[in-house]
This record gives sequence, C-alpha cells and structure tokens, in this order.
Amino acid sequence: MTPTAIPNRPETAEAWLMPVFVAKAGCEIELQEALHHLQASSRKDPGCLEYAVFADGLQPGIYVLFEGWARQEDLEAHNEQDHVVDFLCTVDPLLAGPFSVTPLAPVI
Repeated sequence: MTPTAIPNRPETAEAWLMPVFVAKAGCEIELQEALHHLQASSRKDPGCLEYAVFADGLQPGIYVLFEGWARQEDLEAHNEQDHVVDFLCTVDPLLAGPFSVTPLAPVI
C-alpha cells in the first residue's frame, strides 16, 4: 500500500502564534490575572480571530496563549496597543525568564 500524501493548506494571510509564559515562584496568580485582563482586551482588537489563555495542566506556573489574527497587520497593530505594552511592562518582573513566541502555520 502506497502512503497518501497529506495535502498542505494553501497560504493564508492569517497570523497564528503561541506565546508561553513561565511565572516566577510565588507570582503565578498575579501572572494569571494579568493574562486574563490581556485576553479580555485583546479579543476586542480588530482582526482578532482567537485569543485564549491556557494553564499547563502538568506544570503549574506555565501559561500558554493561543492567538490568531486575520492579517499580519492586525497582529502588528495589536502589539502596539496600550493594553499589550502595559501588560509587557507589568509581567516582566513576574516571569522566570523571557517568554517565548512560536509562530504557527495551519497544516490542513
């Protein structure tokens, strides 16, 4: 039996990201609250397709954001919003290290 190739999804203008934040010990609740406020504000930004915060079910203090934007320009505009700039300043001292951002690409 010959394996069937999985088709790739056509290129899209959408931008999808997965930022991951790791809280310093003792700062978990404060980081979670800041992420909750960021989520509420960001969902109102133009072009937002998805903006959801998750706690890692196996490792306390790790939070994963799943965000999608209609266009790269919408993501760039979002990153310049006051609520994002304020969030980054607020959470910096709460983090165990720099947060990571993984760009995502739909497969199908």
